[in-house]
Amino acid sequence: MIDRKAFRSLSSGLYLITAREGERRCGCVVNTLVQVASEPPTLAVSLNKENATTAAILASGRFAATVLAQDAPMELIGTFGFHTSADTDKFAACTTASDGAEIPYVTEHALARFSVFVTETIDVGSHYLFVGTVEESEVLGAGEALTYAYYHAVKGGKTPPKAATYNGGDEVPVPGVIETPAGAPAAGKRIAWRCMLCGYIEEGYPDGLPADYACPICGAPRDMFERIEL
Repeated sequence: MIDRKAFRSLSSGLYLITAREGERRCGCVVNTLVQVASEPPTLAVSLNKENATTAAILASGRFAATVLAQDAPMELIGTFGFHTSADTDKFAACTTASDGAEIPYVTEHALARFSVFVTETIDVGSHYLFVGTVEESEVLGAGEALTYAYYHAVKGGKTPPKAATYNGGDEVPVPGVIETPAGAPAAGKRIAWRCMLCGYIEEGYPDGLPADYACPICGAPRDMFERIEL
């Protein structure tokens, strides 16, 4: 028997993994980056086999990782976490740089970055586990690291279906948010709509979101929003 709620007790940081395949820059959000050895300094990360970033790492044998700061906006997380690099230039709206191997990485809302040469690729089912040696590392800023728990509990973020930690949408309820059926709000409450993919909240529209509404973060249509009270 597997109780999916047990996985809620596992947490980590939130990171951007980036790579390059030819001229195409790729990137995604993960919470599975870990240091697995000190000498040589070695990192491991798990990525979905269907991700464009995964294909780029398989082709180049390299990736970069950025440690996100706690103040990283949902717009940045949404761009890298809920769109595909196959048809979106995720780097267009943020500040970036390239490492010695010409792998791009994000520099804004970042605490540190790493450049990794892949030494081992392990098939773990829906994902590949990439293990590699750190060739470059640098502190980019000061502050608190964005944890996966903070992303869920404070920012109201959701887990993408392709994430290694996706458990069928079994999310922890966001503290302070009361979900209600459609109808008149309780006294003093404000009507809002929460994206069930990325957690973005749109206030207003008590009669429902417009028919052509799309989430400004992840692009989800109106039927992927749930009504809440604030």
